[in-house]
Amino acid sequence: MSSYKADFLQTCLSASAIKFGQFTLKSGRQSPYFFNAGLFHRADLLRSLSLAYAKSIKEYADTHNLAFDVLFGPAYKGIPLAAATLDKLADLDEGQFGKCSYSFNRKEAKDHGEGGKIVGSTLKDKKVMIIDDVITAGTAIREAIDIIEREGGQLMGIIVAFDRMETAPSKSENQNDSRMSAIGQVQKEHNIPVLAILTLADVIGILKGSGSAEEAAALTAYREKYGASG
Repeated sequence: MSSYKADFLQTCLSASAIKFGQFTLKSGRQSPYFFNAGLFHRADLLRSLSLAYAKSIKEYADTHNLAFDVLFGPAYKGIPLAAATLDKLADLDEGQFGKCSYSFNRKEAKDHGEGGKIVGSTLKDKKVMIIDDVITAGTAIREAIDIIEREGGQLMGIIVAFDRMETAPSKSENQNDSRMSAIGQVQKEHNIPVLAILTLADVIGILKGSGSAEEAAALTAYREKYGASG
C-alpha cells in the first residue's frame, strides 16, 4: 500500500470516519463497518482527504496517461471535494493541473442571473473527471454522468474515497443477478477507470496487521457474503 494511502487510512480510523460495529445500510444489509466521509469537515481532516484524492489521481494519471480539464463534484457532497482536491492537485504539479477547473451542479436550475444548472467551469467540449465519496448502488453517479453528457462533456474517469468491494444491492439479496459491484458496473457500462483511495481489502489488511482479529474476521465474513467479482 502506498504511504499516502496508509496515512489516510490511519486518519480515517482516528477520526472515526471508519467505524466498526453493526450498521444497517440503505440497502438493508447489516454491515460490520461504516465509512462516513461527512466527518471530514474539520480543516486538518479535509486537508488529509483532499491530498489523498489528489495523490491518487496524479498517481493514476502519470501511469495511465489520464488527462482532464474539469473535476466535477456532484451536489452536494462532491462540491467541497472538487474544490479542495483541485487545489491540492495544483500544489502537487502546477504544470499538469494548474489550468484545470472544477464545477458542480445545482439541484434546481437557476432562472435568473447567468441561469443554468452548472456552477463553475462549463462542461461543453471538456474532458471531465467526477469526484465523489462512495458508489453504493450507482444511482447518484449515473445521474452525474447524465448531467455531463447532456452538457456536452466527455467523461474520462471517476474517483471515490472508498470502495466497499461488494455487489450492487438487488431486489433479492439471496439471488443476486450479478456478482459485479456498482463500481464494476459503471466501469463496464462507460469503459472508464473508477479509482478509489481505499478499499475494503486495505482496511482488512491493516486490521490483521494491527492485531484487531475480531474486526478483521467480521469484515472478512461480510466480504465473503457480499463480495463482488469485479
